[in-house]
Parts: sequence; structure tokens; C-alpha cells
Amino acid sequence: MEIWPAIDLLGGKCVRLQQGDYARDTIFSDQPGEIASRWFDAGSQLLHCVDLDGAKTGSIVNEPAIRQIVAASRGKPVQLGGGVRDEATIERLLGLGLKRLVVGTAALKDPKWFASMCERFPGHMVLGVDARNGMVATEGWLETSKTPATELVERIGEHTQACVAVVYTDISRDGMLEGPNLESLAEVQACSPFPVIASGGVTTLKDIEDLIRQKTHGAIIGRALYEGRLDLKEVLKLA
Repeated sequence: MEIWPAIDLLGGKCVRLQQGDYARDTIFSDQPGEIASRWFDAGSQLLHCVDLDGAKTGSIVNEPAIRQIVAASRGKPVQLGGGVRDEATIERLLGLGLKRLVVGTAALKDPKWFASMCERFPGHMVLGVDARNGMVATEGWLETSKTPATELVERIGEHTQACVAVVYTDISRDGMLEGPNLESLAEVQACSPFPVIASGGVTTLKDIEDLIRQKTHGAIIGRALYEGRLDLKEVLKLA
């Protein structure tokens, strides 16, 4: 199973939110490049990043921090979500050296456009599905749609097979250290033609074991690493 340590960027700093609430942030570092180096030095081959400002505003805000992270990766895959909503932004970010881009809001608003981007940039586009009570949330989780998460995944699958993966986040679990929502995750896995990466709530080695048992393709881990509840080397060994 793939393990993706997470770096969430807000105002150029590494933070973690609780349940996507921008008013409930914890700052862990003002040196994103150093944090990226820490996870790579611990053995990670992958890194997941979110531009939280971009997710809210619809445009990339933390480019200097993103550049630091890419430099620290030394060619290892870094994927970024948050504010990726048009082709020009996709081209610019891939030009910075990012390997994969996670698209959520724009994919919900225009599935055919997202599918066309998957075809235009094969191997680079990831569907971001952030769910609140089973419904897709957008605009940096500030809005909740009337579209079920499973419906969005199926809709994208009808238009393209070139989507690299689905990042599925259960907002109620994100940053809460309560374990992943395995039931909702299973529903998404059952309908998805793409590999599914779980995000939100991964806290213990048992959580990792549960995800492996559920044949989940990957897991994104944030707060549990920053607070020392999980040791990345142990997680990587288990996965």
C-alpha cells in the first residue's frame, strides 16, 4: 500500500486543520521544505500536499512553498491539490516539477472537462473526492453539494479511464485522530474504476492494517505523523 505523508499549506506554513475548519488550524512549521525533507529522509517515496489557500480562493497561492517542497523531493513524486481548476494552472504546476495534481471542485462542476484533462495529461491527474455526510464538498470544503461521492466517481469513470487515482477524504474524520471511515471508503472503492487513496483519520498502525485488509491502494497521513502518534518508518515497513 502506498503511504503519502501530508503537508497542508496555509499562508506559506505547514498546518493541519480539524474537519476542514480554517479557524481550527495548528501550525507545525514555517519551513515546508524542511518538513518535506524530514519525510523523505525517513524513507517516504511519495508526498501529498494541499494548498489550503488555493482550495478556498480557486488559485494557487503558496507557490514559493511548493517550490521548496519540490526541491526537497529530488525527483520523488509530489502530488498537490487545492486551487487546481483550469488548464493553465495544470501546465504551470506540472512545469514546477509536481508529478500529480488533485482536482476536486472543478471535476464536480464539469466532469467532462476533468476527463479531458486526464486525457490531455495522462499519468498526472487525480480526482479529489472530499465528502461530508456522503456528499461532495467543494471550495475548500466551505460548500457542500447535493452530489453523492460515489456518483461523482462513477461519473468520471464514464468519461475517462486515464484518471490516475481517487483521493477520498471523509471530512468528519480529517485531523480528528479517530481512524478512517472504513464503511464510506468501502462504498467508494466498490464503485471506483480507479485506485482509491484514503485520507482523513489515519492514526494508528491498526488503521493501516485495516486499510491493507480492505485492499485500499494508498493512505494519506497528516496529524498523526506531526504529533508523533505514528512513526513513518514503522508505517512504511508495515505497508
